[in-house]
Amino acid sequence: MDALTAIGKFREHVETYVKLNDAEWLVLAPLLEIINLKKKKNFAEPGKICDKIGLVVHGAVRYFHVKDGEEITGYFSFENELLSSYKSFLTGAPASNYIQALEDTQIVALSYKAMQQIYTHELIGYKMERFGRLVAEHYLICYEDRVASFITQTPEERYNNLLETGGEVMQRIPQHYIANFLGITPVSLSRIRRRIMKISA
Repeated sequence: MDALTAIGKFREHVETYVKLNDAEWLVLAPLLEIINLKKKKNFAEPGKICDKIGLVVHGAVRYFHVKDGEEITGYFSFENELLSSYKSFLTGAPASNYIQALEDTQIVALSYKAMQQIYTHELIGYKMERFGRLVAEHYLICYEDRVASFITQTPEERYNNLLETGGEVMQRIPQHYIANFLGITPVSLSRIRRRIMKISA
């Protein structure tokens, strides 16, 4: 995706939170950075500060921890979704997880430094502070939804929700990552997929 289109997608996403006129956008746009991650490359990793928040404009990423040498998948971000190791972004403490590209992925990012700079800008500061607050609320809602899904939903229901969010990208994600995220074995995931295919056939 060319840079102009990618930056335009970021504006569209910001405007789902706050509306920007052209003059305000001209303040924000130069602070944005385009990051192209090759498959398996990291946006964040343990021990390093994640000083950027970004929007996936193409591709997908996986959030995971490593415990006793085993990868534990915690989340995915797909196209038109935000990504960050958000605690690290806010606090400046090293991240505790990996965020890794599942395929070649393009991200439009805003650094913590740029975000603080924009908060104090007389033209756009109040809108961007609102944007920052709404993003924080979004992350909290995602976290609560994730916890609640493990308490109230079956793995099949969680898989269906993931299909709705991920769309066609889901077909390109290794199945063992998805099974790990759902808290089930790849064999159990295969059974779920077969049942869904029978229902939709």
